[in-house]
Amino acid sequence: MSKLNPQQYERLRREAKSPYRGLRIFIYIAFAGSGLIGAIIFLARLIAGNGELEANLGNLTLQIGVLALMIWLYRIDRSK
Repeated sequence: MSKLNPQQYERLRREAKSPYRGLRIFIYIAFAGSGLIGAIIFLARLIAGNGELEANLGNLTLQIGVLALMIWLYRIDRSK
């Protein structure tokens, strides 16, 4: 049986307390980035007047919602 040094033990303890935290953070950042890019694109389409107003406004709202959700989930996960 091998002995763990204190740093390894603490790292394993944190991982057991909240498993896959690194993966969750990566997903939050990736989806937030996607939402931000989508929001910028649909905002630009609204400003330029391309396409239907209702469709672009709905898509912009969805992208902002995704961005807000990912920021909210990240803050919850970070506080634990």
